[in-house]
Amino acid sequence: MQHLTVEVSASDGQYLALAKWDTPRVVKGVRFSLRLTSGSGENSRLVTTAITADTEHRFSGLPPGEYTLTVRAINSYGRQGEPATTTFRINAPVAPASIELTPGYYQITAVPVLAVYDPTVQYEFWFSEKRITDMAQVETSARYLGTGSQWSVSGPHIKPGKDFWFYVRSVNLVGKSAFVEASGRASNDAEGYLGLFREKIGKLHLAQGMWELIDNSQLDDEMAEMKTTITETRNEITQTVSKTLEDQSATIQQIQRVQTDTNNDLAALYMLKVQKTKNGIPYVAGIGAGIEDADGQPLSN
Repeated sequence: MQHLTVEVSASDGQYLALAKWDTPRVVKGVRFSLRLTSGSGENSRLVTTAITADTEHRFSGLPPGEYTLTVRAINSYGRQGEPATTTFRINAPVAPASIELTPGYYQITAVPVLAVYDPTVQYEFWFSEKRITDMAQVETSARYLGTGSQWSVSGPHIKPGKDFWFYVRSVNLVGKSAFVEASGRASNDAEGYLGLFREKIGKLHLAQGMWELIDNSQLDDEMAEMKTTITETRNEITQTVSKTLEDQSATIQQIQRVQTDTNNDLAALYMLKVQKTKNGIPYVAGIGAGIEDADGQPLSN
């Protein structure tokens, strides 16, 4: 007898336990005796027994509790081998022992830690910009983020110098633990933030004076991105204002252009385009005006 394992599952409101094992070699006529008990020590009681010729057995209709399974091989002469024993639990999980918070640039990552690792446990993550003193109000006052082994919250609203609150609980197929609270802040590494902005903002987008004096503490979290490009010959100005929010974005683009045609006549063009994209579908509107020479005569459109 070796490699005895138990996998717990749920079906129609009942808990099931599938026990599996194997033997070092194939022995003809061997059977297996299974003994399932609940509790421990003096409080231990027999739940059920079974005899099978297979190397797996399913127990059904088990109530929550702690269980011990003992399996013995029985040969064709009725002799029993050494027992293999394992324990398993059908209980709601314990709460995380701690929550490790890692600060980033406009970001905080939460990683719950159990006192004893349990591979069947995941975690619910809830988030609040204000502390919730009554844990019974977490589900109505905090924002549910999702379920997983860890979670990161990021965005321009995660500003340095401000406390943010995570509420995390363990979950498994049986139930959920109590919430555990943790607070943290985004990174306050000023040099790191300036490096981040240098990667995203080019000198063409800002006057030289602003580039030298940029102060990330003054950036507004609701500010849309604006880009202005001026050609080297100063004959065209393109200005774009855009903002993205979750699954939607909006853009305004304005083009002003003065150019020379093949007849060495000047032409002027103005275009304005507005676009909104939602759920991957773009919606576009715009206007345009221009004046150029046609057959030697100025023509506007």
